[in-house]
Amino acid sequence: MSLYPPPQDLETSVFTTVPDDFLERERGSDWIDANKPGQKVPSFLEGPSFDRSGDLFVTDIPHGRVFRVSDQGDWSLVADYDGWPNGLRFHKDGRVLIADCKNGIMELDPVSGRVSDFLTHIHSEAFKGVNDLVFDSKGQLYFSDQGQSGMHDPTGRVFRYNLETERLDCLVDNCPSPNGLALNPEETVLYVGMTRGNAVWRLPILPDGSTSKVGIFTQLAGGVSGADGLAMDVEGNLSVCDAGNGCVWMFSKWGEPLFRVRSCTGGRTTTNLAYGGPNNKTLFITESDTGTILQTELPTEGSRMFGLI
Repeated sequence: MSLYPPPQDLETSVFTTVPDDFLERERGSDWIDANKPGQKVPSFLEGPSFDRSGDLFVTDIPHGRVFRVSDQGDWSLVADYDGWPNGLRFHKDGRVLIADCKNGIMELDPVSGRVSDFLTHIHSEAFKGVNDLVFDSKGQLYFSDQGQSGMHDPTGRVFRYNLETERLDCLVDNCPSPNGLALNPEETVLYVGMTRGNAVWRLPILPDGSTSKVGIFTQLAGGVSGADGLAMDVEGNLSVCDAGNGCVWMFSKWGEPLFRVRSCTGGRTTTNLAYGGPNNKTLFITESDTGTILQTELPTEGSRMFGLI
């Protein structure tokens, strides 16, 4: 007997697909050799994030690119550099930060396309391989340091960085593959997708900024990958990309499964997601197998990205 009633199925439609001119069918990459050995990877989309004007920015990890996608689905190249850009977020002051698994936290000038170092080490030691990031309402940065950690090596980390004081705190350091991040509306809980642990962890954020009583918020059923990008709505419901099963799960703040959003493309690598659209109720999802951005309508507004306040 199931503990909860089955989630409601929601369908997606294709918002837009990487244009042929931007597909790198023959271009190799050390990232591809390590993560997709023997495969052709013309693009691998991640990091969806909206700017103030409503354009959607996405990253292409293996080929070191950042794209801007208009509300009409038109693509333009913002940056092409020596890196592996994954998560991307707009700070409330307008700057763009990238979690680059090769270089660390980088800063992007969206006008010139210039990418520069922002936070590349901790006490002169390189990160394992940063993956995703999120800002709180104060502008503090939370980011995951995943690298090749997993169940065999649960040493991934989650950090918080104060941009004003330059203080860097490690919140947890025993993670089996920390990935996507989301804060609840009250900013008292940080959720972390543990890809190779196939779960979402719940990190309470205490008044002094520390964390305690870290636990599992939800355990996904199984598959060849696991929890990837996360997104929060204004009621505290958490959406979780299932990177091996071609879908997004939405859970209530109590961990009850509410919706299963299925990819319409046949691709199974749903990597990350962001709320947008006129009422901020449209969920945009990167599906990396097919180079596609999917969309679906949800009943509740997503939490606003702090770059849009």
